[in-house]
Amino acid sequence: MSRKLFTILTSLIVALGGFLLGFDSAVISGAIPFYRSTFGLDSGSWLLGFSVSSIILGAIVGNLMAGKLADRFGRKRVLIFTAALFTISAIITAMAMNIETFIIARIIGGIGVGMAILVAPMYIAEIAPRNLRGTLVTFNQLNIVLGISVAYFSNYYIQQVILESDLKWRVMLGVEAVPALLYFFLLLLVPFSPRWLAQKGRKEEARTILDRVHGATQAEVEIEEIEQSIARDQNKEHARWREVFTKKMRVVLIIGFGLGFFQQITGINAIFYYAPMIFEMTGGGTDTSFIQAAILGVTNVVMTVVAIFLIDRLGRKPLLYIGAAGIAISLSIVGFSFQNARYNLSPENFVELKQEVQMTLDGEEHLQHIANLSAIEGKEFTKEVDFFREVKSSVGQKTYNVFKEVILKHSITINPVFVLLGLILFVASFAISFGPVMWALFSEIFPNRLRALAISIVGFWNSVVSFSVTTVFPAQLEFLGSGTTYFTYAFFGLLAFFFVHYYVPETKGKSLEELQKQLVSDRI
Repeated sequence: MSRKLFTILTSLIVALGGFLLGFDSAVISGAIPFYRSTFGLDSGSWLLGFSVSSIILGAIVGNLMAGKLADRFGRKRVLIFTAALFTISAIITAMAMNIETFIIARIIGGIGVGMAILVAPMYIAEIAPRNLRGTLVTFNQLNIVLGISVAYFSNYYIQQVILESDLKWRVMLGVEAVPALLYFFLLLLVPFSPRWLAQKGRKEEARTILDRVHGATQAEVEIEEIEQSIARDQNKEHARWREVFTKKMRVVLIIGFGLGFFQQITGINAIFYYAPMIFEMTGGGTDTSFIQAAILGVTNVVMTVVAIFLIDRLGRKPLLYIGAAGIAISLSIVGFSFQNARYNLSPENFVELKQEVQMTLDGEEHLQHIANLSAIEGKEFTKEVDFFREVKSSVGQKTYNVFKEVILKHSITINPVFVLLGLILFVASFAISFGPVMWALFSEIFPNRLRALAISIVGFWNSVVSFSVTTVFPAQLEFLGSGTTYFTYAFFGLLAFFFVHYYVPETKGKSLEELQKQLVSDRI
């Protein structure tokens, strides 16, 4: 096997962690309507939101653990551990008999997510040759969005072939165990990181791996540079939290915390985690909603590839301008679509609704409650919240939880094409800008010695915002309505545009030292 092929295959194996990360994050979107019914979760409840966002809580824990574990036990062992966590989480989640077990399993998977998102690119960067490093590290990010897309298609296929609702969500979530086990066994074949081996004093092992990657001559150059770097680091104090929060770091902290906030506050994870549910809110059937979610996944992949090609050509700031403007416009389109929707359960649609309910497995149990909707038959509502309040009052909470989307399908008048196009534009705008560009800027704006610590701090903040948005999203839809919810996100997109204009510098073509001099008031 050639040296280049060996390096590429090794990096591809490790990058499967990105695929599992994306898959684990998005697969929940198709399962929500079904496990909500199994566990009897109220639509719009905080517990429903937490069952989805709990993976982010686990990821926060994984972020905090990853660095120290990777330094102590090695990148390879930590990645093998993440593969085990993904497998265990998938199996337990699929077999959960109560919501508490379900959430614990999601948190376990989230710990794997938090570790993989940091350690996989770290390993690839440490083993890849310089001329391939950027491409191979970027491939990990591409695998993440590919995993999201595959999760949507997997959910659609399972939705088609499995009829029992309780089994649907279990298979959707359990299928991840297959690629996770494959990842586990493939990782046994990859070598340890040569830089980690050198740090542990295992110089000859590191030399052997570097020789396989670079050839004997370049391996000697690499091993010498690694030893020099280790010697320099031994004479330096470790970066400390208080140094990050000094006055001279004020500008870069504003940029870092601002980007971390705006990347998530515009609702990207709410869209990805709840995509089929959102499309069902337009009155489309379950099958249609899964197809539309898959379209968002493909858009995400395509535009991420576009961003990879443009980020060093067009620059970071222009992409952020395009993204923020696109987010504000696209979500305004979605908001206006829902704001102008009308809700009217006509006599004809009422008959069709009762027939559809009766055909479901537990339809007879709920049919009497559905009959109570005769109180609002023929009555038009202009506000989604008012309509659902009346529906809930008529049929009761249990029937409302099970048949909310079905009732909506027979009652709403909306232009679903505008909603779909708006969300496609939103995902495209995010994927070409805040998705990849934020992490690129994080690696550039912070001073060399404080970079790792500063990125972990703003990354933690980014996860906290993501967790908050994802948790409250069902409650927002229930109590504020879809129109107000998307207008709120659009407003944050507009604020993001002005934040980029006033605070974010263009880093294209500048050295890290040049940026440090520009952004940090005193040399560190």
